[in-house]
Amino acid sequence: MQYALLPSEKFIPVSDDRLIVSGRIIAAPGVRRMIFPYSSVTFRFFSPFVKVIVRNFLSSGETRESSLGAVLDRDEKGQRKFILSPDGREEVISLAEGLDGGEHLITLFKRTDCVNETEILGFVIAESGAVLPGVKAPRRKILFYGDSVTAGEVSEAVHYMAQPDPPHHGEYNNSWYSYAAILSRAMNAEAHICAQGGIALLPGMGYYQPSLSEVWDKNRFDPRQGELSDYDFTAYTPHLIVAAIGQNDDYPENYMKLDPRGVQARIWKEAYADWIRSIRSRYPNAWIVLATTILNHSPQWDRAIGSVTATLQSEGDKRVFHMLYGKNGRGTPGHVRIHEAEEMAIELRTFINSMGDVWNS
Repeated sequence: MQYALLPSEKFIPVSDDRLIVSGRIIAAPGVRRMIFPYSSVTFRFFSPFVKVIVRNFLSSGETRESSLGAVLDRDEKGQRKFILSPDGREEVISLAEGLDGGEHLITLFKRTDCVNETEILGFVIAESGAVLPGVKAPRRKILFYGDSVTAGEVSEAVHYMAQPDPPHHGEYNNSWYSYAAILSRAMNAEAHICAQGGIALLPGMGYYQPSLSEVWDKNRFDPRQGELSDYDFTAYTPHLIVAAIGQNDDYPENYMKLDPRGVQARIWKEAYADWIRSIRSRYPNAWIVLATTILNHSPQWDRAIGSVTATLQSEGDKRVFHMLYGKNGRGTPGHVRIHEAEEMAIELRTFINSMGDVWNS
């Protein structure tokens, strides 16, 4: 760490066990590297100020804005955004200042998807302040797999609701307002969001490579960021899994619409079923919801997912379900905005509550 503490300051390393770190991350000595959207650090403290020391690494060839968000005392409407340097240099960011002498709670989270990785080195508070124990992650655990909608991309373009996206460069992205994050907070659940904009199920499809079938079991999956690393599935055991894939799969060819009984359609459905079987082998007791979203796409993809669900249920998997939103596939030609994500979260919550006692499996 290059930052020189002032006599009035003290350093709290990110490894301090009073800090709750959530999400698929890479843990290394002295740092926690956030990769996936909505990864976060939460802690209680008293101090008139709090700063964070970070390094941010944008994937080679990417130019989009990458940022962190901070929510103080659960005031999500007053959350702050911090645009990060793309070049890996150490930055000291003031998260809050001018605070009273009372107790506060702060959550620092990754707003953006996986085109950048952000290292958290630790936090700086007043020498007279303290980090307090007692923060616990919610008992309920949800794991989301998906694409840009699940990651909350372009969610803050609220003046373009149900319209095509405005020109953007990452500035409207905010994972806090994805339907996944909204749902999890509403259900008092911790969320791990394994989502990347443009991703599809199989290699060569979608607007981003690698594919979800190559990403779902990884911590780091982008070779531009360094050595790939496998995910430790014992680190987080979800009660519930929501898989929202199948919207980018129609690029470069919408073969499910053109020939839903053809060879390519059959290959995709078999691959999707195999992927869910692989997830099931990792999490034998989890409840699984298969879905897409309200982002415009051909209904043949949802029919294919329904067919996969029926196949898995016929094999004896009684904890896998298929969900369709009220505006499924026809809600918006652009990304899902905050209000639309809130509506999705309400629908998904109602569906989950109808499935059974998912939290005591």
